[in-house]
Amino acid sequence: MRHQQTIALIAHDGKKDALVEFVQTNQSWFEQFHLVGTGTTGGRIESLGVRIECLASGPLGGDAQIAARITEGRVHAVIFFRDPMGKHPHEPDINMLLRQCDVHNIPLATNYATASLLIGRIAFGGE
Repeated sequence: MRHQQTIALIAHDGKKDALVEFVQTNQSWFEQFHLVGTGTTGGRIESLGVRIECLASGPLGGDAQIAARITEGRVHAVIFFRDPMGKHPHEPDINMLLRQCDVHNIPLATNYATASLLIGRIAFGGE
């Protein structure tokens, strides 16, 4: 039996509204997957009635938790709406997460346009 694939959802404060709108617009697509998100972002998505596993908030280690799951093969794609203009005190964790996506060949969308391309391809990892 094939395990359900997991998508991680993360957004910086200045991009949370955009990610929530993106998930709401594409809710039926997201409902096919196990979703995991950082604390505040996950809570916002959960308020849409979407099932999501909420981890710690990004600054409190949520980005690191998702990076660890990538390393363990438990996350198959990441949608991380980043705010390139903001200052983020947990930048080392963010960079570790992005690095793990590259190391493990995990699809990573960092804005609305790349997320739209990502969800157009349901099979991850060449499946």
